[in-house]
Amino acid sequence: MVNEAEHEGRALRVEGLVNARDLGGLPRQNGALTPRGVFFRSENVDWVTPAGWGQVHEAGIRTIVDLRQAGERARDTQPRPEWLTTLRVDLDGLDDAVFWKDFWSNGLSGTALYFLPHLEAMPERSVAGLSALASAPEGGILFHCMGGRDRTGLIAMLLLAAIDTEPDAIVDDYLETVRLADLRAATSNRNNAEPEIEALCQTYGTTTEGAFRSALLGLDLVALLESPWLNEANRAAVTSWRSNV
Repeated sequence: MVNEAEHEGRALRVEGLVNARDLGGLPRQNGALTPRGVFFRSENVDWVTPAGWGQVHEAGIRTIVDLRQAGERARDTQPRPEWLTTLRVDLDGLDDAVFWKDFWSNGLSGTALYFLPHLEAMPERSVAGLSALASAPEGGILFHCMGGRDRTGLIAMLLLAAIDTEPDAIVDDYLETVRLADLRAATSNRNNAEPEIEALCQTYGTTTEGAFRSALLGLDLVALLESPWLNEANRAAVTSWRSNV
């Protein structure tokens, strides 16, 4: 497992964000560590302050990949710096009403219980996210949704699995967002939803952690990477973390 000091070392200190971190520094199955400075994850970057954007630049990040729906993006109010590239991928795909009727109104969209069904029903959505990350301009890339929990967690899981990160480390990275729940809630003026999410998972015979572990265990990454929506160049970039592995 990743200890507290390692989490501290991966944290991305940006004014306005509390759930931002480098995906680098995690143990891989070959004994190496995931490369630092390549991929970062966070919550909604519309909360970044002007000073915070300076910190983003200092971290080497030059591209944002926004995984939110168009309606969520439309509520943004803050300007972005000119040096920043923003790529937009609607990971959810709410227009697939047949899929979402089983996962939206019942709260399962806020758990990892929807990960594998979503990958099976709409693999092109996750592939579009991976393709954006793979083909972004030079520099570090930060991807995010609203809370930086589940849409961001799904893409982080795929990226980390693509370079054989230790499964426990992938799980622990997801749980770091869960552990930050009180801080996330305070900064967004909301109640901590984690107890309710945990209770919901338990009604399905699992836990927050168990749901994510099951998604990771059941992930058919080979099939996803062989998807016709992922071209050869982007496939190579994903599995090499943009030539850093």
